[in-house]
This record gives sequence, C-alpha cells and structure tokens, in this order.
Amino acid sequence: MTSGQADLYAVPAVDPPAGPLSRWGIARRRERSARDEDFSAFVAASAPRLRRTAYLMCRDWHLAQDLTQITFAKMYPSWGRIRQSANLDAYSRRVLMNTVFDQRKRRSDTEVVCARLPEQPGPEPTSDLHVALMTALAALPLRDQAIVVLRHWEDQSVATVAGILGISASAVKMRDARALSRIRALLGEDFAAT
Repeated sequence: MTSGQADLYAVPAVDPPAGPLSRWGIARRRERSARDEDFSAFVAASAPRLRRTAYLMCRDWHLAQDLTQITFAKMYPSWGRIRQSANLDAYSRRVLMNTVFDQRKRRSDTEVVCARLPEQPGPEPTSDLHVALMTALAALPLRDQAIVVLRHWEDQSVATVAGILGISASAVKMRDARALSRIRALLGEDFAAT
C-alpha cells in the first residue's frame, strides 16, 4: 500500500456499542469504588478510638491493633447495608467488644501476654496512676472491664452500653457499681485519698 491510498480491507476502529451488561458493569464498579472510599473514610476516622478501647480491654497495643483490624474486616462485607445505619460508632463498638470476647475465649487460660520476657528482671513497679488503674482494671472480669471502659472511659450512657453488650440497663448499672467498688478496694485507702 502506498501513501495516499486507502486500505479497502481495513476495519474502521469503532467502539463497541455499550450494551446493558456493559453499562451494568461500569455502574457496579463505580458503586463499589464509592463504597470503598466511604469505608476507608470511616476506618480513618474511627480507628484511633477503637484501638484505644481495645487497648483498655487487653492492655497490649499490638493485640489492640489486631482486634481493631478484625473489627473492620468483619464490618466490610456488610458495609453496603450498615453504612446508612443511624449509629455506626455504636455498631463498631459492639463488633469490637464481640471480637474481644471471642479472642478471650479462644486464648488459653495459661497463656500470659507480657511486654518483656519473664526471665529478665524488670524495673520495680511504679505507683503511677496509669499503671495502678490498668492493673485494677485487669483484675475485673471481662464483661465488667467492658462496662467500665465504655461507661467511664468512652463516657457512654447506660442504655448505649446495654445495647452494645446485649444486656439490660439494670445489669449495666449493677455490674458497673460492683466493678467500681472492686477497683476502689484494689487501689486501697491511700490511693483514694490522692
């Protein structure tokens, strides 16, 4: 073929007609992209709060990070349904608490998570407020820990805590009062005076 001559056998480059299946696929990809962006924004906004709550429940930042990631992994498949929910914060807290409870059930009672190896002598424990409170919180049963963390750390109402944990409001009040009196007993009179 010489320049200036048209190729009679060439097929003209024409985009295939956009059929209903093609349009559906494009719309589906756009919808998924918007849903993923929405979920990513929720994760960025709520991850620090959930990680702090998980840390208060397990006292290990690495495990708290894992529990937070598991929470988001459990929420993602149903994100299309729950993102229109009135209270995503309460929903995410409930998923996190269920994840903490499940993790605690799976872990052996003999397994102890330590920040350092037990063979190495560590520094003498300090009477720092944070350490004393975390130790007292760790002495409570798991459900009581959850109630104290949600009620007093996250400042949630009794009704909200009852909804998150799936128990009655009167049970939350009763367990909260018992847990606080147990913490006061563990901390002692000298600590209460300061």
